[in-house]
Amino acid sequence: MIEKLRYEKLYDSLNQDNKLIHVGLLLERAFKNWPENIAVIADDQSITYQELYYQANLFAKKLLGLGIKKGDRVIILYPNSIDFYIAYFGLWVIGAIAIPLNTFLIEKEVLKIIEDAEPHCLIIPNDFLDKFKELNNLDIAIVSRVFEKDILSIDNVITPANRDIEDIAAILYTSGTTGFPKGVMLTSKNIIINAIQGISRFESSYKDRIFCPLPLFHALPQNTCVWATTIMGATAITISRIDRHAILNGLKHNPTVIMAVPAIYGLFCKMKSIDFGYIRYFFSGGDVLSDKIRGYFELIYRRKLCNGYGLTETSPFISVDIDDYTQSTNNIGYLFFGLECQIRDSNMNILDKNQVGILWLKGDNIMKGYYNLPELTQEVLKDGWFNTGDLAYINQDGKIVLSGREKDLIKSKGIKIYPQEIENILLTHDKVIQAAVIGKKSSDMDEEYPVAYIASHTPDQEKLKKELSELARKNLAAYKLPKNFIIKRELPLTSTGKVDKKRLKSEL
Repeated sequence: MIEKLRYEKLYDSLNQDNKLIHVGLLLERAFKNWPENIAVIADDQSITYQELYYQANLFAKKLLGLGIKKGDRVIILYPNSIDFYIAYFGLWVIGAIAIPLNTFLIEKEVLKIIEDAEPHCLIIPNDFLDKFKELNNLDIAIVSRVFEKDILSIDNVITPANRDIEDIAAILYTSGTTGFPKGVMLTSKNIIINAIQGISRFESSYKDRIFCPLPLFHALPQNTCVWATTIMGATAITISRIDRHAILNGLKHNPTVIMAVPAIYGLFCKMKSIDFGYIRYFFSGGDVLSDKIRGYFELIYRRKLCNGYGLTETSPFISVDIDDYTQSTNNIGYLFFGLECQIRDSNMNILDKNQVGILWLKGDNIMKGYYNLPELTQEVLKDGWFNTGDLAYINQDGKIVLSGREKDLIKSKGIKIYPQEIENILLTHDKVIQAAVIGKKSSDMDEEYPVAYIASHTPDQEKLKKELSELARKNLAAYKLPKNFIIKRELPLTSTGKVDKKRLKSEL
């Protein structure tokens, strides 16, 4: 009830002429309400909402001068920086569509996304242009300079383009663990609704400093450190590199909330002596949080780590469990206010509580669709409901419990095997850092069997394999037992910190 009241109050504050404002007005609203508040701290640089507002408007003028207009698609290929924010909000001021790209992609991958997105402009720093020389041969406008040292004043402010809240505001390309990255189209409504859903759950305010040590092209920092902070007048803390030194540098700015993926909390566990004195919430999302990492983190720091769930297609938040820390990390809590869910079988029948099926969602934060992929959009969006592709069930308390990805499901003699269940068992071994279970086809291609990839620094791999085999036999039915254990010092990760199962599968 309290979360609902917070949501409704914030929603009302974002209404103008009895309708929700569009994203092009968010920065102007922050400028009017909190001009002197620090908007962004990027490494050791900072900018207030007033300065960001003037810079974004000045950049918007530059874009208009290049012929960029309302509805045009523009790629931002910039590392985490104040320039990223100026470019992003400058695009929204003129009503253009922001497409922040993964800065870790190689040139071939960037060119493929450019071919798909058909952008009207590319915003990219000079050092990236030197690395991606083919981009200079493209027939699109390229902008390299974002920040201006000119005297900034109200004279440079332009009237934001008038856009409908159902218009596309951003296209976020997925990390592509199940194939070529898909362009997820998010509207102003999707973005604003999910941001205020998160603010309402976390009880955030203009006093917060939110630190998300992830690349800004990722949906999690987009929401928490671009959209939500601007709606609240809060401060976003971001870093241009993700390593121990950069993270410690970010922490010296006294964040009140940390939003990160499990791999970052694993790094915190290795660092062991961090002062988290100012922080009121630690949130983990973007990948499966293991009981092992959460257990170590809470043991070392005596602080609670709350677990959440979301997808790029849902802008991205769906649920966060901030109340009950005794549950397994598969338990991701109650849905955000305004969302509905159903658990369905493969025939679209709605299942009862405690029955595992595919999680379907409905709400105003659900994407408009995939760019240039109408058939795939129709597959996952049906009558306003979105197929997450994740397996889950609803427990007796009404909370969602995840069982894994539908695409990761292994089938042996017609029986379903959930990789996450096996991974959770293997992760209880003290020599296991990461575990990833994938299915390998049998020689006759009739069925699959589980293979376990293990990240470990043990010098005796054969001993570890025997111990893991014994551990699995004690805790799992025979048909779930991995037929092979492959030990590596580290497992390949995507740019957002997830284990790259697609790459592992290609190695088999």
